Amino acid sequence: MDLLSIKDPTFLKGLNDEELSDLAQDIRNFLIEKLSVTGGHLGPNLGVVELTLVMHQLFDSPNDKFLWDVGHQAYVHKILTGRADQFDQLRQYKGLCGFPKRSESDHDVWETGHSSTSLSGAMGMAIARDMQGKDNTVIPVIGDGALTGGMALEALNHIGHEQKDMIVVLNDNEMSIAPNVGALHSMLGRMRSAGKYQKAKEDLEMLLKKVPAVGGRLAATAERVKDSLKYLLVSGMFFEEMGFTYLGPIDGHDMQELKSNFTYAKKTKGPVLMHVITKKGKGYAPAENDAKGTWHGLGPYKIESGEVVKKPGPPSYSGVFAETMKKIARTDERLVTVTAAMPGGTGLDKFAKEFPDRMFDVGIAEQHATTMSAGLATQGMKPVFAVYSTFLQRGYDQLVHDVCRQNLPVVFAIDRAGLVGADGETHQGVFDISYLRHLPNMQIVHPKDENELQHMLYTAVMQNNGPIAVRYPRGNGFGIPMDEELRELPLGKWEVLKEGADLSILTFGTMIPVAMEAAEQLKQAGIEVEVINARSIKPLDKEMLNELAQQEKPIITLEETALLGGFGSSVLEHFHENSYHSVVVERLGIPDWYIEHGSVPELLEEIGLTVDGVQQAVHKLVPRKRQRA
Repeated sequence: MDLLSIKDPTFLKGLNDEELSDLAQDIRNFLIEKLSVTGGHLGPNLGVVELTLVMHQLFDSPNDKFLWDVGHQAYVHKILTGRADQFDQLRQYKGLCGFPKRSESDHDVWETGHSSTSLSGAMGMAIARDMQGKDNTVIPVIGDGALTGGMALEALNHIGHEQKDMIVVLNDNEMSIAPNVGALHSMLGRMRSAGKYQKAKEDLEMLLKKVPAVGGRLAATAERVKDSLKYLLVSGMFFEEMGFTYLGPIDGHDMQELKSNFTYAKKTKGPVLMHVITKKGKGYAPAENDAKGTWHGLGPYKIESGEVVKKPGPPSYSGVFAETMKKIARTDERLVTVTAAMPGGTGLDKFAKEFPDRMFDVGIAEQHATTMSAGLATQGMKPVFAVYSTFLQRGYDQLVHDVCRQNLPVVFAIDRAGLVGADGETHQGVFDISYLRHLPNMQIVHPKDENELQHMLYTAVMQNNGPIAVRYPRGNGFGIPMDEELRELPLGKWEVLKEGADLSILTFGTMIPVAMEAAEQLKQAGIEVEVINARSIKPLDKEMLNELAQQEKPIITLEETALLGGFGSSVLEHFHENSYHSVVVERLGIPDWYIEHGSVPELLEEIGLTVDGVQQAVHKLVPRKRQRA
């Protein structure tokens, strides 16, 4: 079938089983071909082809509401809702978003990118539906990994209590980004192996009806027997006890089985949970056999061999973090590391190979990870929580209440700080400075390169006198020589990278090369620009700031983070508090909007965080001088 001709999913109503099966294969071939060029979330989407086809055939999107938890499995949904012709620009600048996007289509009713939100969103939609007198079906699709998130469990509790009509699809592929952890995952494993629960339950009910019910006592006894046998038939009646009608386990690649269960679920009053077993990467051997999570989300690859196209280069910041943790752990037994279902992305899988008993993966549970780290710190341990900037947002109250309030020495290794590119607005790590720096006791640092990163991490672990966040970007370092010996750096002290009498640029991290290049070019125009590595974001180097204020030369703060409440704001606050009212400060950073997907250079160009953008800002503050010969 020509997928490019699809305008909406209504055509599916007229397809027979054979045609639907052929379409499933066409979609798989399409995804394998297109993503080999653009990259993207291949494994999750290959696993939900049949599930998505049946949902769109039996229900009427967008009147019926499909909510894709996390959203990285919505490519098939996008194809069926008329966006196949945009896949050449998937995750590209101004192109098709890799996650559901309400502005893209009426069929995208819920935007995601973080896990465990679909059930709460679905509950809100179900309540609104009932209050408005409508009768549409609400269907959240949540993975077994996302179900471990505390927010999902909170929503299950409320949905079961209110008994709202809803079909929750548990897409159980036994393979999240990282191996699932926890008792809930173990329970699902037992349920998978227990066979069909619904058929067993119906057979039991038929048997009990044949028992001659003489009087209430026998009826009550029969009900107790039924409850007892229910636990014998299936390990873990968690969902039924939560108030759901449980259907499953269901073969997520058997369309007839999916259709019969969806039809049954639609007729059932109250919330239904359909436990659907799928194969992540279905139909493409390299993705099916993936044990490392490589094919969950990746860049371009070669279709025939499955070889992922990687560009050689310096070590990644995540890799430097992992190696530094191992080096410290060899001499300090108190060091332990924590991750929230991202051992591979953060580099802690490498740490765990050498120290398996000192790395703790808590699942998709950033709140728990933060407070657990605080608990470790109270007992003299040195916990390092490695977490993406965008995911640390999920543990904010725990940062405030459990870590900073108690002034506990927890190290937050904040990976993917700054713009991350193709994953877009849900993953850009641009808010952490704004939500961290106003917390009492919190310290924040950011290295200029990979060598400085290892020393900052060592400093954070060894000083051990309160919470500290060490930020670093996605991607590779600069390939500079790495010092053999780790050393402590003075917190609250900056370094001058380039002298200049006309203007000072205060910056850190990825913006340092931009500032240095702009300074070199401005030198040709006769303007001498000082560049300062403001590596300690909190505390500020107040001594240096006071010296700059007394020189009364203009200052530019340059940061790949949100301007509101960011580093530049803290510089302004310092000058105001110390009555340096004559100092001119221009702030350059992320404006007050969400930055969408695209390559990092394209996004920086869009918001003006470039060499040209810096030069333009300098020329506004410093009169142009005669160009040197």
